[in-house]
Amino acid sequence: MANPTITGSSYAGEFAGKYLAAALLSADTLDSGTISILPNVKYKAAMKVGAFSNLVRSADCDFDSSTSTMTLTEKVLTPTELQVNLQICKKQLHADWEAAQMGFSAFDELPPLFSDFVIAQVAAEVANATETSIWQGSAGEGSFDGFDTLLTADGGADVTATTVDSSNVIAQLGAIVDAIPTTVYGKEDLNLYVSSNIARAYVRALGGFVATIGGAGTDNKGSQWYNGGQLTFEGINLVVAKGLADNTAVAAQKSNLFFGTGLLDDRNQVQVIDMADLDGSQNVRVVMRYTAGVQYGVRGDIVLYS
Repeated sequence: MANPTITGSSYAGEFAGKYLAAALLSADTLDSGTISILPNVKYKAAMKVGAFSNLVRSADCDFDSSTSTMTLTEKVLTPTELQVNLQICKKQLHADWEAAQMGFSAFDELPPLFSDFVIAQVAAEVANATETSIWQGSAGEGSFDGFDTLLTADGGADVTATTVDSSNVIAQLGAIVDAIPTTVYGKEDLNLYVSSNIARAYVRALGGFVATIGGAGTDNKGSQWYNGGQLTFEGINLVVAKGLADNTAVAAQKSNLFFGTGLLDDRNQVQVIDMADLDGSQNVRVVMRYTAGVQYGVRGDIVLYS
């Protein structure tokens, strides 16, 4: 049975695509554009990965393809179906949400902007959950396999992690850079994705709080040197991936990390339903349905610090 439309008191999905875009693409990693986004993935997205061997040979007068080969492998991104089911009692809103908009009648009406307020709050939580799933999620309730999980299953850590602080962060970041393949090092879209605690340690170290730097740190400004701008390490952009667990990092090209979602998929749904006309209660139900998932292309071009 289709969901009923309650005139004047319910939001029922007219702008579902916009709200889901806000919820999913406001995750920090996606909002910053530091990984590749594949929108409108209906079911699966297949990425072909080609490996060449003996491509260049000595010249002669003949065409001979017998020594050159190309091996194609396939990586598949399959977004996971996810949902939000939330019920709120309007009675709980009297003290917190513009009680005047509810009028003085004993029969409360849903405030005109309350649906937008609720969806914005839910969207923010969806964004946070998506950010965490992108990096450290594992298939299960309310999540999908993130990059850490996928990379660990396909080869494990390339550099063994330790507890990172300002005294060792430069050495640890250096170990990650040393492990980056020669073919990848220097690429324009190469990033160092690091957890928040590694970023904090790096900022503190550059403020002069370790013996190897000393003095007043960067620009002789001590702890005042950093104002939230772009961080780099040895010429490589350092991206703070808030979804990464502490003491975890990934070195990879943006073009090798993918996030897929079906923003225009028929399964996407956003609803705010006032239940008063249905069961006489003071409840409001919020429903979201969407899809999300990640995948990488070439494992050998990625360094996992874990």
